[in-house]
Amino acid sequence: MSDLVKEGKIRRVCRGIYDYPKYSEFLKQDLSPEIDQVARAFARKFNWRIEVLGDTALNMLGLSTQVVAKYVYLSDGPNRTYDILGTTLEFKKSSLKNIGFKYKESSLIVQALKTLGKERITDDVMESIRKRIEPKMYSKILSKTHNRPQYGYMKLLNKFAGRSDG
Repeated sequence: MSDLVKEGKIRRVCRGIYDYPKYSEFLKQDLSPEIDQVARAFARKFNWRIEVLGDTALNMLGLSTQVVAKYVYLSDGPNRTYDILGTTLEFKKSSLKNIGFKYKESSLIVQALKTLGKERITDDVMESIRKRIEPKMYSKILSKTHNRPQYGYMKLLNKFAGRSDG
């Protein structure tokens, strides 16, 4: 692995985590690693279940243009913080009821809506979310979320989609 790093074919993001560096002609430098992929690599490495949290979810769904200073994920593993080439990645231990959606899009949507709060969820927000979800995934997400504590937020998506089963 170290030879591949020296040759520039892969990049050591953190101990035991590597990626293929992507170069930006516009910026004339390597781009930062995709933090969500790094977080999921940690989850695989340590056998954790993870879900994106709060402002990180808003940013990933395009509902916030603010640059996230710290990427935060809920985890069934221990509390841990990592420096990923100058970006902070934090895992917060959470009870199992708050994590474990079948699809990562489900947790992303629920966490973003919880962060916004029901009073700030507008038609524009719902439309933005819908644009980021593949239509074939939409019904899968809704069907696998109906018995979760956060289902109230998914009911909002049901209504927006014109479905009456929420």
